[in-house]
Amino acid sequence: MQPKRVLPMLVGIVTVVAACSSPTTPPAGTAELPLRQVGEIALTGGSVRFDYTSLDGGAGLLFIAHMGAGEVVEVDIRSHTVVRTIGNLPDVHGVLVVPDRHRVYATATGRNQLVALDEDTGAALWSSPTDAYPDGLAYDPVRGAVWTTNERAGTETVIDADTGNVRGTVSLGGEVGNVVYDPAIDRMVVAVQGRGDLAVIDPATLAVTDRIPTPGCDSPHGQALDTANQVMFVGCEANATLVTVDLNRRTVTDHNTVGETPDVLVYDSDAHRLYVAAESSWVSVFDQRDGRTTAVGAEHLADGAHTLALDPATHHSYFPIPKGSGGGPVLWEFEPTT
Repeated sequence: MQPKRVLPMLVGIVTVVAACSSPTTPPAGTAELPLRQVGEIALTGGSVRFDYTSLDGGAGLLFIAHMGAGEVVEVDIRSHTVVRTIGNLPDVHGVLVVPDRHRVYATATGRNQLVALDEDTGAALWSSPTDAYPDGLAYDPVRGAVWTTNERAGTETVIDADTGNVRGTVSLGGEVGNVVYDPAIDRMVVAVQGRGDLAVIDPATLAVTDRIPTPGCDSPHGQALDTANQVMFVGCEANATLVTVDLNRRTVTDHNTVGETPDVLVYDSDAHRLYVAAESSWVSVFDQRDGRTTAVGAEHLADGAHTLALDPATHHSYFPIPKGSGGGPVLWEFEPTT
């Protein structure tokens, strides 16, 4: 555990480096992030790109797709140690832990496969074929199915969470972004980049039941769901925008500027706070109050900081960084300051 550091002091250093190597346009009206760094954990696998993360909050285990290393890194966020590194996952993008099944699912994008891992041992249990370029993942707990977003193929592959048998494929008519399970309406919601809309799918029949347009959103990709209010937050890759979509009314209610190429979105439902991490290494934070999405801060965190995890019990956020001050990959932990 590192001594507490206020984030703006840290960001002031890394912004200078980024400005020399990969300048990006900051979001409009930026202010300091409401975060304070409280920890740093050394990671394995070298200073290469990370992708998605998934947290088993009950066990305190965080699973990180170390895409450039072809590995999943398992971290105990309570003891601040790396538990194990699971290899042979070429170009791994998505990772999803399902605690009830004691399983972790990962997209081995380099092989166009979904791989199931034993959460307790890290052993590979089975692998199943997907369409081209599997990326993000979602879990349907009612039917015990894992959905893989096949970005380049423009499809979803639906796979039995126990056996690995492929149950079906859903074609969405354009390159796709993330998929999310909405428990309030028992539907899957997919951001369809190639059409500029959200596709709503009945997971029982695999039929597309609705298309919700996202005007002002060029290439919808990342998503985060506010289940209680039936609001979907969508990151628009091509025009550095966050849109807020009222799923009940089927309308976009807010547009906000974020860092270039927004990627991973995470929503803290108890705090009503949204985190948006962009490929440009800018992190933006928003509050959702009275039906409005309001910016509260945005800063360049560190080169390669485009993904994160959130612990809803502590409200701490975790950012895997390809290259820390010591030269190797690290996991930064932050607590909210407001």
